[in-house]
Amino acid sequence: MTTPSPARIAAVFPLVAGVLAVVAYLAPGAFVAGKPAIVPLLVVIMFGMGLTLTPADFSRAITRWPVVLLGVVLQFGLMPLAAWAIANALALDAPLALGLILVGSVAGGTASNVICFLAGGDVALSITLTSIATLVSVVATPLLTWLYADAQLGVPVASMLFSIAEIVIVPVVAGMAINLWIGDRWRSRDGWCALGSSIAIAVVIAIIVALNADSIARMGLVVLAAVVLHNLMGLAAGYGCARILTGDRRIARTLAIEVGMQNSGLAVALAQQYFSAAAALPGAVFSVWHNVSGALFAAACARRARYGPNTAEAG
Repeated sequence: MTTPSPARIAAVFPLVAGVLAVVAYLAPGAFVAGKPAIVPLLVVIMFGMGLTLTPADFSRAITRWPVVLLGVVLQFGLMPLAAWAIANALALDAPLALGLILVGSVAGGTASNVICFLAGGDVALSITLTSIATLVSVVATPLLTWLYADAQLGVPVASMLFSIAEIVIVPVVAGMAINLWIGDRWRSRDGWCALGSSIAIAVVIAIIVALNADSIARMGLVVLAAVVLHNLMGLAAGYGCARILTGDRRIARTLAIEVGMQNSGLAVALAQQYFSAAAALPGAVFSVWHNVSGALFAAACARRARYGPNTAEAG
């Protein structure tokens, strides 16, 4: 059996997710019954992430702590603030504003490591940043959501904290334990994990689109504009800050991807569990868009590295 290619999956995913989202919008009745499956599907995604991690991915944070700290500060300092500012600038309804803030308050996306590889970034650093940010998010996500959105809608901080621990920490640790036990006996696991996670995310997006079919018809373009602005701000800030402070283009590409791409699946699950289907809409749109922008960013970086005037330094 042919092993799935993570790079090919990353390239095809936006199209598959987009088609499935259109089908869900046109025939929502086929997907709305899947609402209870959102959290279990996210657990599957995080378990798959754990299967690709080892303790070394966390220990590297000690030796590269300045860059890791910069990434974490941008992730949890800039992104929720940017979400709050964009939501206010576009006068989003309270549930949509909350959903965008949730997207800004979660850790980096699980697909960022593949996009980083395609962009010629520092994959080891990308994995470390995703791992550390995922741990930090257990506490940071509910607190930041409360800080920026509690005036609009009550945020159950303690309950969210425990839910994130259950959805993120338990499956990731379980996946890591199995990864250590398997060792080199299943070399193709990264490809299969990427495929499984992509299918799960695409199904989650379809369910959220079906639950929000009426809202999309009314607010779809505004939500898309908010999501695009948020994502582009993350990409630009991650690249610019890292380029200025480190002078290293590979690190700059890596931080751009890590900051710009979010674990929007977690934002969707939390919004659906604690708030409303409308609050989950920004996360669903972000899940499609950040894979599109990430793939385009990676292609631009790879092209510049191949054809730029100084190949070793390009990107």
